[in-house]
Amino acid sequence: MPDLTLNQVMDALAVVQEPALEQPLAAAGLLRDVAVKGGKVSLTLALLSPAHPHQAEMEDAIRAALGGLPGFKSVEITPLLAVPADPRLQAVGKSDIKTVIAVASGKGGVGKSTVAVNIAVALAQAGAAVGLMDADVYGPNVPMMMGVDRLPPVTDQTNIPPAEAHGVKMMSIGFMVKKEQPIVWRGPMLHTAIRQFTQDVNWGHLDYLVVDLPPGTGDAQLSLAQTVSVTGGVIVTLPQAVSLEDARRGLEMFRQLSIPILGVVENMSYLELPDGSRMDIFGSGGGEKMAAEAGVDFMGGIPLDPNVRVGGDNGVPIILSQPDSPVAQALRGIAAEAALRASMLALKNQSSQIPISIVG
Repeated sequence: MPDLTLNQVMDALAVVQEPALEQPLAAAGLLRDVAVKGGKVSLTLALLSPAHPHQAEMEDAIRAALGGLPGFKSVEITPLLAVPADPRLQAVGKSDIKTVIAVASGKGGVGKSTVAVNIAVALAQAGAAVGLMDADVYGPNVPMMMGVDRLPPVTDQTNIPPAEAHGVKMMSIGFMVKKEQPIVWRGPMLHTAIRQFTQDVNWGHLDYLVVDLPPGTGDAQLSLAQTVSVTGGVIVTLPQAVSLEDARRGLEMFRQLSIPILGVVENMSYLELPDGSRMDIFGSGGGEKMAAEAGVDFMGGIPLDPNVRVGGDNGVPIILSQPDSPVAQALRGIAAEAALRASMLALKNQSSQIPISIVG
């Protein structure tokens, strides 16, 4: 039997698709370092996002495509995280930030910060370089929820080192004021703080910067949009009608600011009772209905769990404190979907860039 050749391998792999892109892996440049030796194939599979929802599907498709080749013995697939960079973020201060995900809600008390914190930690756990920016200047909760109360020593106000916990870099006004001190600022001061968080904090290399926005549709949201190009936004709501009404305003705010919407997350969707039944404390199906009416994706529901509060109070997000809980599983799925959609938007922005050459 003749030896298996590289050409045969590449021809077989040419039909394997990246489901999110709907393009062949090879044509998209996601198959790298393909080698053949004695019927054994080795290759690197570049993934557009951490915890890629379709990774297992793609690996199975690669094995199936190669399995029928004469002389084929085995394949070794090495995954490689290769988050595409949003080209609009090429000059964010001193940092190298590939994508920005903003998490917003129309009203307070819906668990927006909980979702933002756990998305950031989940992506870091999956191997991404992640930053978390607390843009909720009037109610900064990120330091407590992440278990950090201070920044590293700051010697240069134009080169501020972020704090770090659970593999996530973070910045919050909560690091700069006393816990009981109210932030009584007008819009220009808030704008200055957000600009400093993006321009003067040395985030270093980040695959994703997750931004926890304050409730409402005011100065902070506008300042962020004016300061940095947000790749995409996530809207967090409860199932109840009052929350949905305000969440719609947050969604339309993203649209007015030309921020693509990654999807809607419904928090506190239900409470699971000891007998296995579910109690819809805040109603049911509201987030999914709102997403459908707005023509955006519904990213999933998160059940109620007292351990979410415990983790937030103790500085250990539920992704870490109760990793096998239904809440943690739901949050990991939402994080994976948000990251993939942000990466897809980054690729779209790359393709929309018009190269200009000057001949002279």
